[in-house]
Amino acid sequence: MTEQAPNEARVIPLRPPAGHPSAARPGGIRPASERPATAAPQAPAPKEPLWRDLIGDVLRRERLAQERTLKDVADTARISMPYLSEVERGRKEASSEVLAAAAHALGLGLGDLLSLAQGELVRVTSRWMPSGSRGRAGSSYDGLCLAA
Repeated sequence: MTEQAPNEARVIPLRPPAGHPSAARPGGIRPASERPATAAPQAPAPKEPLWRDLIGDVLRRERLAQERTLKDVADTARISMPYLSEVERGRKEASSEVLAAAAHALGLGLGDLLSLAQGELVRVTSRWMPSGSRGRAGSSYDGLCLAA
């Protein structure tokens, strides 16, 4: 333990001590010539889109293509309008029952909705995936595979 008088706070200085090399510079920042060499920053690898974003995009695109309002589709699907809005914006991970209701309200089957979302996934990921890299060898993502 340290020898400290009771009711006295221990002070930790924010600036380095006078003898520290970074103390001579304001803010302790060294010029680039004095900094250690580092590798050039690489662009972060693009992230695969989330399923809920893809589904939401497809639902919104289909609704707008039919020139229907959010309220109309929500009422037909028996879903609250704010919830359907959040699903369309990818803010909520909707259950299969909600997705099926929204798809049917738009005149689509659940399989149609999932197929459109899968097509969107292939389109989006093909932009940044190298042409030779398709996950497993020989896989082209042409099929729809869902697991329960």
